[in-house]
Amino acid sequence: MTEAADLLLTNAEVHTLARPDETHEAVAVRDGRIVRVGDAYELEFLAGVDTRTVDCDGRVLIPGFIDAHTHLDVLGRKLVHADLSAAGSREAALDALRARAAAVDAGDPVLGFGYDEHAWDETDYLTRDDLDAVDAAGPVVAVREDLHVASLSSAALDRFGGVLPDADVRREADGTPTGVVTEAAVGAVLDALAPDADEMATVLRAAQAHANERGVTGVHDMVRRSHAPSVYRDLDHDGDLTLRVRLNYWADHLDALVETGLRTNHGAGLVRVGAVKTYTDGSIGGRTARLAEPYADAPDERGTWTVPPAEFRELLDAAETAGFQVAAHAIGDEAVETVVDAFAARAGSESARHRIEHAELASDDAIDRIAANGVVASVQPNFHRWAGADGLYADRLGDRRTETNRLRRLADAGVHLAFGSDCMPLDPLVGVHHAVNAPTAGQRLGVTEALRAYTLGSAYAGFEEDRVGTVEAGKCADLVVLERSPWEHPEGIRDVDVALTVVDGRIVYDGR
Repeated sequence: MTEAADLLLTNAEVHTLARPDETHEAVAVRDGRIVRVGDAYELEFLAGVDTRTVDCDGRVLIPGFIDAHTHLDVLGRKLVHADLSAAGSREAALDALRARAAAVDAGDPVLGFGYDEHAWDETDYLTRDDLDAVDAAGPVVAVREDLHVASLSSAALDRFGGVLPDADVRREADGTPTGVVTEAAVGAVLDALAPDADEMATVLRAAQAHANERGVTGVHDMVRRSHAPSVYRDLDHDGDLTLRVRLNYWADHLDALVETGLRTNHGAGLVRVGAVKTYTDGSIGGRTARLAEPYADAPDERGTWTVPPAEFRELLDAAETAGFQVAAHAIGDEAVETVVDAFAARAGSESARHRIEHAELASDDAIDRIAANGVVASVQPNFHRWAGADGLYADRLGDRRTETNRLRRLADAGVHLAFGSDCMPLDPLVGVHHAVNAPTAGQRLGVTEALRAYTLGSAYAGFEEDRVGTVEAGKCADLVVLERSPWEHPEGIRDVDVALTVVDGRIVYDGR
């Protein structure tokens, strides 16, 4: 006799994403695994006394989204502190900081995350003078959305000035700090303000709830000098983790990882070791991405090396020798070429599944070599929001804006595409929308291609394509049910709501 299912999702439009156009009506789950996908009538026979049956009422069911590039601690801190991502103007951002200042104890830091000056139709970052106007008793810090730029009040400059690399502190002509800091200085400030274990548990719980509400069932989280790894494992042990988590450790953790005997793919339950993550350059928004030609709005600037090429090659050698996948941040065309050169020079890189994070300005030659060497392109389709004719990238890059995030070119070359959000924002349907509705044909994918990049593609980037990423018998039951079909509403995918999220066979969000 066939054993009854624990969970039966029926009366659905099931898109397995395993094969083109394959659809079914129902999914049966037992012990966290999909046991059958097929006709609703046939699967009704798997319903027992204790089976939870969910009538999806014709809604669309697909694999759960796997966000291949997140910073969940920052997302959680944005949710707990001041969320500047929704601010429509400079003054609105400052008002959000004032509200936060009124909520904290006198003298405590006032933190805000996620501002984007370009959304205000401006080109200037928040400055020291802006943040001094918040009139807080303690330091005020506002972190730009890309995490490559932060703005500090006078009190913050006084408190953190001793740990800020001078090269990353922007100054007026007379040497006075503007309050704007970049790259390593941003990291120093975030380290100084890092949450303790209790606060980390609070922010990660907030972040995972936010992720589940948006259909996210798994994340590749970039972690550095934080309590996040232990908090994730504690949440998993206590049955409170509602995401499948791969920990991509910062490169300065490598020696400690080797000493403790960890390798890529170590772990059990919902938490596993992922890649060693490193930078090579910065961001387009911060004019720190390393370009072959100068910025359109700064003819004397080509960006910076956050990790010089020789140092990156040394890190790659050490990490690969120790059994780690490497995830290299590279945005500008010169940085992308450097990373591709290094990966291509190493035998066995294809089996290592090394990753290039962002790869925004990859040339045709770089794209072809990414494909030829089996490198994963971990890209963020939501960045197309800046690629329009009046967008940030038009200001920074001029006509080169159309050469950013060429998803069509990457897909046609056979590159392994893994989609993520970089938490800008963490919302896969926003990313899928931008992939499908990108400014140019060379940047655009079809609905199925985009969904597969956010499911099976990200699973492949995490060596988990045999466990998750499609709706098939034998795979983990990580699923999402959508209120509307993205195939039927391609111009409004970002407005599609999530009805239900299932992780490891457990309903973790029900928005019906």
